[in-house]
Amino acid sequence: MAEARWLEISLVVNDELAEAVADVLGRFVSQGVVMERSVEFNDAEDEGTPYGPVRVSGYLPVDEQLEDVRQQLEQALWFLGRIQPLPEPSYRTIEDQDWMAAWKQHYRPIPVGQKLMILPAWLSLDTEDRIAVRIDPSMAFGTGTHPTTQLCMALLENRVGENEPVIDVGCGSGILSIAAVKLGAVRALAVDIDPLSVKATLENAQANGVSEKIEAGLGSVAEILQKNFSLDRAPLVLANILAPVIVRLLDAGLAQLILPGGILILSGIMVDQADSVIEAAARHQLTLIEQQTMGDWIALVMQAK
Repeated sequence: MAEARWLEISLVVNDELAEAVADVLGRFVSQGVVMERSVEFNDAEDEGTPYGPVRVSGYLPVDEQLEDVRQQLEQALWFLGRIQPLPEPSYRTIEDQDWMAAWKQHYRPIPVGQKLMILPAWLSLDTEDRIAVRIDPSMAFGTGTHPTTQLCMALLENRVGENEPVIDVGCGSGILSIAAVKLGAVRALAVDIDPLSVKATLENAQANGVSEKIEAGLGSVAEILQKNFSLDRAPLVLANILAPVIVRLLDAGLAQLILPGGILILSGIMVDQADSVIEAAARHQLTLIEQQTMGDWIALVMQAK
């Protein structure tokens, strides 16, 4: 049986025309309409501001009806163009495939530090002398492919106390909490303000066989300090977020989660933002004792007095 093919129809238009073009395409395509545009970021915390023209695309199956449907679609676009001029649509043929299988091919085992190995959840592999941390990369931030996560995990290796608890603020996929437990932590509290991250953490914990040792919940520093969870202080606290957010969390009481003499590992920090984080940590009686860099990123190990 021959693989299905699709004809992509796309037009690049301005904001004013985008919805109208999408409406026209939507009458003829069966798989929905895609609208894409560029995004610019003003600072490290900016979620992105769309700008520039919009590319509107739809897909028609390549079958015996294609030419008739295409003519009808082009006629509808012609009538729309009488109201306001439209660019000519562009076409390209796309072979169908198992997109999920193709996507999975990009993920490979990632050795981290001296002890850990990040594996896609679906991959069965003997990791030999390394500890396997299985993560579904489709679920949430913190897949193990980014330098910030790898830096934090590498620093974890020699900082996790045997049979001691860990707090993970901004847990994302739960990868750091899972790694900490597998390295010997008695349990981990993983919190995030995104419900999808909490869900991902619980599912990844189950995939790694450590569900009973990981408590995941919705919240951040304030909710931990309010004793909304079973753990409110720990000898090791983790925060792999963004530098401006870390500064805000420090001012909101992040250092209060660390037991006296305990360790705070911070990642998600660009090298040129490190000073602002170190200064904020110093204001809360935290001392820098170690740092590691990878490309443009840096992770910091702070110790509480």
